[in-house]
Amino acid sequence: MILCFLTIHQVVGQENELPKDQRLAWFKDAKLGIFIHWGIYAVNGIDESWSFHNNYISYEDYMKQLEGFTAKNYNPEYWAKLIKESGAKYTVITTKHHDGVALWDTKQGDLSVVKRTPAKKDVLTPFVKAARKEGLKIGLYYSLLDWSNPNYPNFLRDEKRYTDDAKRWAKFTKFNFGQIEELTKFNPDLYWFDGDWEQSAEKWKAKEIRNLLLEKTPTTIINSRLQGYGDYATPEQGIPITKPDSKYWELCMTMNNSWGYQPNDTNYKSVNQIIRILVDCISMGGNLLLDIGPKPDGTIPQEQIDILKGLGRWTNKHKSAIYGTRAGIPFGHFNGYTALSKDKTILYLYVDNKPNGPLLIKGLKNKVNRAWVVGNGTKLKTNVVGKQYWSDVPGLLYIDLPEDVQDQDVTVIAIQLDGEVDLYREKGQVIESN
Repeated sequence: MILCFLTIHQVVGQENELPKDQRLAWFKDAKLGIFIHWGIYAVNGIDESWSFHNNYISYEDYMKQLEGFTAKNYNPEYWAKLIKESGAKYTVITTKHHDGVALWDTKQGDLSVVKRTPAKKDVLTPFVKAARKEGLKIGLYYSLLDWSNPNYPNFLRDEKRYTDDAKRWAKFTKFNFGQIEELTKFNPDLYWFDGDWEQSAEKWKAKEIRNLLLEKTPTTIINSRLQGYGDYATPEQGIPITKPDSKYWELCMTMNNSWGYQPNDTNYKSVNQIIRILVDCISMGGNLLLDIGPKPDGTIPQEQIDILKGLGRWTNKHKSAIYGTRAGIPFGHFNGYTALSKDKTILYLYVDNKPNGPLLIKGLKNKVNRAWVVGNGTKLKTNVVGKQYWSDVPGLLYIDLPEDVQDQDVTVIAIQLDGEVDLYREKGQVIESN
């Protein structure tokens, strides 16, 4: 992974390409996905690929981890059920990181967990099948760069294999397209590329990659890291402060500070913190792709299991205020996060603290038909004060929220409006006639 926030450029795809809004409809509604970083880097619990690239460990010592990747307790069906229980609608798994170690039985070389580790099996295919059985959309992460491939120009941060060798680059391109075409056989719902920063779109043949993927699976979608030929933006780790320009976006984030399994990294975010981050993304119309890092034997650390189950408690209770929602009203109208139903007639308020009095919404022109606690059903009392007959400025809408109906993490309130949300966005008025 690399810290970045890439914007999506307008590109010309295939003439017969399905409309973008049609392909990304499910993604827009999904709101939560689970990322899986699993590879040989879990054996020593070190940074995936970067640890040798940055000379923290020798390449030879890094690759010795192949000997410890056993997958002996790997249970893809349990993984899929746990991910579904979290409330996630899709999952993305690392088929190959920058170290070049493939999780499937690639025919493009022998650097795979099938041929080079004690696991001796394809661990990708059974997970794809298990995820689909649970009704999850499946995403495949693939590193465009491959620091292990002898025909790839870059190796270590301070050491290159070559700078200009058209024949070797052509061999690598053939290898890269060969592996990508192997992955098309899974017909994934999503491709999650990484590593595009090292080469240009022209060198990667990014347009040709996009065309290949959409030819094989016309409904698939592609993240931003294909040098401008992706469909949606992918900010990493840091939550955007303002709503991203892209209509479609997803924040990818770790549970602790590491993507892969690192036993020494115990700095896990609490369930409450993760729920609030999810709400932040929802309020801006985006998704959260939350990462887990299984151990080399295939088990998921208990801390990560607990977080997924805790997250599932909240998402299951508040599903009507999560999936299919759209970005909320502008900040300033409510002191907190909001979202709207798809038809914009229900306003959702996410209350992530204990209010000292009634909640306040400013500038709402609509009349309120009904207000209730999501997942609880309790009807709430509303009151409008300060509305002047001579002014177009709406009054202040107050909503009582009794303590006994508040959620332990984030309480969600639904407000049924008398039509599509209508907000007052002017500076106010002075009396000119009374």
